[in-house]
Amino acid sequence: MNSIRDNGIKIFSGTANMPLAKKISETLNQPLGKLTIGRFSEGECQVKINEDVRGRDIFIIQPTCPPVNDNVVELLILIDAFRRASARRITVVIPYYGYARQDRKDQPRVPITAKLMANIITVAGADRILTMDLHAQQIQGFFDIPVDHLYAYPIIANYFKEKKLKNLTVVSPDVGGIKMARAYAKGLGADLAIVDKRRNGPQEVEAMNLIGEVQGRTVIIPDDIIATGASLEEAVHALIKFGAQDIYASCTHAILSGEAINRIQESPLKEVVVTDTIPLPIEKQIGKITVLSTAPLLGEAILRIHNEQSISSLFDDN
Repeated sequence: MNSIRDNGIKIFSGTANMPLAKKISETLNQPLGKLTIGRFSEGECQVKINEDVRGRDIFIIQPTCPPVNDNVVELLILIDAFRRASARRITVVIPYYGYARQDRKDQPRVPITAKLMANIITVAGADRILTMDLHAQQIQGFFDIPVDHLYAYPIIANYFKEKKLKNLTVVSPDVGGIKMARAYAKGLGADLAIVDKRRNGPQEVEAMNLIGEVQGRTVIIPDDIIATGASLEEAVHALIKFGAQDIYASCTHAILSGEAINRIQESPLKEVVVTDTIPLPIEKQIGKITVLSTAPLLGEAILRIHNEQSISSLFDDN
């Protein structure tokens, strides 16, 4: 890893994912900046920066994960505090970008909330965004400031390479995930298949068909997000029906809301590999779930941004 060019860099963290922030800090051998973040009696967020940041290159680590609205407001207040404290540049590190699934008008009279969030973050005073595995690629264009978009694919793919799985097929859980699945298949030297599914409602999915061959094969289902686990459950049932042998799943952002943990626990899945872009509470840390850290990748990106170096090799998903 490169070394820090000067002492102009300062790394701070909100409360959304402090374990990840501490790992990034250790990776960079750079202590986290001193902040006080609290709540007034009525619930308002209170922020105070406890050190001089004038003229510094500031990085704020704050995924907008659940509780989404609280973490979004905290992030906006942090950005404003650093802007008013005369920071030279403010880079917001958002490992998980909330509201990303509301990226278009798929029904009449609905908002495009992913664009609204981009506007608010920019207006608050952010100069640059560093994020990972956006749910929709076009969200990068919602920002009027530079966006560096990393992929967790190398971290997860290397983990599966070390397992040396045989007769491997990578299965996209839907048509929208084909690009990600193709990258995994290419990197792992595996075949590719696609689950053709029909969505009956926002939380209800019915798997319909399979494009490709999984009979007697080991299967990996990669995705960017596992929320309720309904899509994953349907995909697993479809693959079992078509003769898949051992089934693994992976995702970058483990929201795991609602019945997700029960669905994973009770499913035929051998293992679900996730990253730490979203903190995993103790009650969700079950034996089937393996958590990989994104800290080395995010830390290297932070260093390269600070040192004005290219990070294209880090967000190349191929």
